[in-house]
Amino acid sequence: MTIELLFYLSVTVFVVALLYSCVGHAGASGYIAVMTLFNLDSSMIKPAALMLNILVASIASWQFWKAGHFSLKLFLPFAAASVPFAFLGGYINLPISVFKIIIGLILLYSAGRFFIKPNDVEEPHSPKKESAFSVGAGIGFFSGLTGVGGGIFLTPIVIVMKWARTKTASAISASFILVNSISGLAGNMTSTKNLPFFVLPLAVSAVVGGSIGSFYGSQRFSPVIAKKILAIVLIVAGTNLIFFDINLQ
Repeated sequence: MTIELLFYLSVTVFVVALLYSCVGHAGASGYIAVMTLFNLDSSMIKPAALMLNILVASIASWQFWKAGHFSLKLFLPFAAASVPFAFLGGYINLPISVFKIIIGLILLYSAGRFFIKPNDVEEPHSPKKESAFSVGAGIGFFSGLTGVGGGIFLTPIVIVMKWARTKTASAISASFILVNSISGLAGNMTSTKNLPFFVLPLAVSAVVGGSIGSFYGSQRFSPVIAKKILAIVLIVAGTNLIFFDINLQ
């Protein structure tokens, strides 16, 4: 990998981490798109995205927890079901182009809802345990399969279902992404034995961007602004899933 390519990758990773971390996300779908545009080997994209996800999600989890937005009670059932399924998804390597298009369209629909109705949830209610387990398991499997952390799916579901306010949804999504990215990377490493060392220089950009974004997202931005940023993130993620036909082997 040339110095010039590494520089451009670092700049784009910084921008992705900055934008996504504002709403408690880690940026995997953005990293996947960027690395695909730069023609990186497809076998390295998935683990590289997961490694960057772990770094940014760790920072975002800390920032949103420190700001008092995290709910352990809401987080646990989603995470408990998602972790084993994320490992399974990370272990499996399948072409998923059609499924990605369907999910991409769902994300674009969710983004439209947040632009039209930017106000925050007034009276959230806790989900039933079976609903939380089902959602967590499904998102966990797909996150491991694709190399994304799952927050781009969990956050809009939690908000649309009125299970939490925007910043609480961002907080639990950050931690959800963290545990699923660790599990998904473990499954992928077990299956492929590939470790993308080129991602190490990109980690600096991810950490800086993630630190700035998660700080402003957790402590400075209002819920309405956070929802609009989330809508932009969902549009980027949905577009990436639809138009970037990545065979994550």
